[in-house]
Amino acid sequence: MAKAQGLDTSSISRLDQTKISQYFGCNTFNERTMRERLQKDVYKAYKQALKRGVALSPEVARSVALAMKEWALEQGCTHFTHWFLPMTGATAEKHDAFITWDEPGSVIERFSGSQLIQGEPDASSFPSGGLRATFEARGYTAWDPASPAFIMEGPLGKTLCIPTAFVGYHGEALDHKVPLLRSMEVVSRRAQEALIHFGLQTESVVAQCGPEQEYFAVDLELAQQRPDLMFANRTLQGAKPPKGQELEDHYFGSIKERVLGFMQDVELECFKLGIPAKTRHNEVAPNQFEIAPIYEPANLASDHNQLLMELLKSVGERHGLAILLHEKPFAGVNGSGKHVNWSLATEEGTNLLEPGHTPEQNLQFLYFLSATLKAIHTHGGLLRAAIASAGNDHRLGANEAPPAIMSVFLGAQLNHILDAIEKGDAADASAKHILDLGIANLPMIEKDATDRNRTSPFAFTGNKFEFRAVGSSQPIALPLTVINAAVAEALEGLNARLEAELKSGKEHQAAVMAVVKQVIVETKAIRFEGNGYSEAWKQEAERRGLPHAKDTVAALHIWEQPASKAVFTRPGILGEHELEARVHIRHEQYQKAVAIETQVLREMAETQILPSITADLGARAESLSRLQAVGVTVPEPMKAALQAQVTLAGEAQVRLAAMKAALVEAEGVEDIHARTEAFGNKVNLAKHALREVLDHLEEACDADLWPLPKYWQLLSPLV
Repeated sequence: MAKAQGLDTSSISRLDQTKISQYFGCNTFNERTMRERLQKDVYKAYKQALKRGVALSPEVARSVALAMKEWALEQGCTHFTHWFLPMTGATAEKHDAFITWDEPGSVIERFSGSQLIQGEPDASSFPSGGLRATFEARGYTAWDPASPAFIMEGPLGKTLCIPTAFVGYHGEALDHKVPLLRSMEVVSRRAQEALIHFGLQTESVVAQCGPEQEYFAVDLELAQQRPDLMFANRTLQGAKPPKGQELEDHYFGSIKERVLGFMQDVELECFKLGIPAKTRHNEVAPNQFEIAPIYEPANLASDHNQLLMELLKSVGERHGLAILLHEKPFAGVNGSGKHVNWSLATEEGTNLLEPGHTPEQNLQFLYFLSATLKAIHTHGGLLRAAIASAGNDHRLGANEAPPAIMSVFLGAQLNHILDAIEKGDAADASAKHILDLGIANLPMIEKDATDRNRTSPFAFTGNKFEFRAVGSSQPIALPLTVINAAVAEALEGLNARLEAELKSGKEHQAAVMAVVKQVIVETKAIRFEGNGYSEAWKQEAERRGLPHAKDTVAALHIWEQPASKAVFTRPGILGEHELEARVHIRHEQYQKAVAIETQVLREMAETQILPSITADLGARAESLSRLQAVGVTVPEPMKAALQAQVTLAGEAQVRLAAMKAALVEAEGVEDIHARTEAFGNKVNLAKHALREVLDHLEEACDADLWPLPKYWQLLSPLV
């Protein structure tokens, strides 16, 4: 097979997928392609600008644009677009053809350096939180050279997609990428300052990420018969099926052929786009699955996760599947998260959270571990706020997801080390533990330094932290920005303490250990090794003073606390107006999500469910009357069952009216905070109350009359 850059990607069949390395990244204008197509001095200037974080010169931009255009045209592209991530949570793009007038009546393909570097979408048409008024339309997209351009294949052609940042006319960030890139620069500087104390100088420290994406797949024809799945991405009504996940037989089970074919097609598209998809498997709930990538820089991981979510949906449709990325598509079974694995690494690839064989002697590791603990202890509430959404409210704290209380799991070995340091004892925790299985032809297994704790929202997993509370539909850029910002602030504080200890005359190791010990004592409350689902932990967390925002309504208040604002504004990650705009947008998005769900449930109840229930009741009443007419004595339980259904139907009408009234009342509230509380409390409660009755009605309704696909149909194995 030819080199990836010379491939006709349409020729890659399933049989060709066995040699991933041959075509990985063939649809990206990556560094290998740039080295082949750019002059050495141009490529060198591009790399230096990237490393130093400065803009490309016009000459270099023109050379890159010309090479990119020629490559894209060779690959069959007819259009280009600036691809960006506005604060809608979805991606955005506007396509332009590679043409301009040559002479009257004819065109030529053209793509300039200025077109590569800058675009101009309508900024007022995207969420801005007041940063842009309706009449102030101008906004700019700016090329992000750290993220490779890529090609998306369409039915009749291909489009060159250029990853960009999105800013307003005055430079204010209108997307999720700009704050992420700023936070990566800030945490890099603080980490570099820390590493100098350990005799290590590096050009940069890069925040690394590997997000595990969970999702549901259901039959597309069935999903299209449910307005709630089409408009809200989750079921707003549905009785529990006879079999859910009780037998625990789906997790890591054999992957059915239909789903495996879908997964293989997704992976093919991922590999062509340079997305390092590594793992695929069945998740816990019926028809729930997971795909996980290899680690990469956080900004690339963010872009790739957005692409992945798009691929899952588009490829799913080709296979007759509806891919549900909502955090809780079905009541009574596990919801979906996005486990964001995070660490820091030097430009040379040294993982700063790698304990080594003797973590108790690894001062550098202990220092960065302490900084992370300090960050979560100080800003655990903000981390909770970063993953707050209407969807995640249904998932957090349930039997498969971390609680809304932010805590850190370290494992027995690290806790032993930190406790020993706190007491001033020498910690010897480097001995390996071996599991002898007692079976001659099976190998002995070396135990990991830490067990796993599925109930912990922020767990250390060997050489990284896993933020398990992120919602499955959420862009990871925001939680990554919060982690970076919080760790950068913590490192700045630790660096200042260490310099003070050194100035006091302490030798290096003693000074480092003094700072580490201080942080261990200060952050002890955030460390928890037990069952995060238990009621006892909620009480214990309250005693420890840990924040507990139970839902989005409570979590949104955390954004407005002075400490939360300062962690962004002081280092310049977000200006005050940029931060205020984001808080405003999060209020609006929450309100709109609840309002849409409420309107969909209202329409389902009024036009589908209750008319079907009325028809069912009429048919049953008529049947009983016929029996009585021919002299059959109708047993009282049959009459009572019919009356119970009539009573339930009446109660459904009452609760439907209450829900409609609650929605009208909430929409009439002017203050944005009070309106969020009205939606989160009154409207949500009314919606849940109506669902409760509708679920009971479904259980007794004639199956032939019930208008919606049921849970047992949606969650049946996909074969």
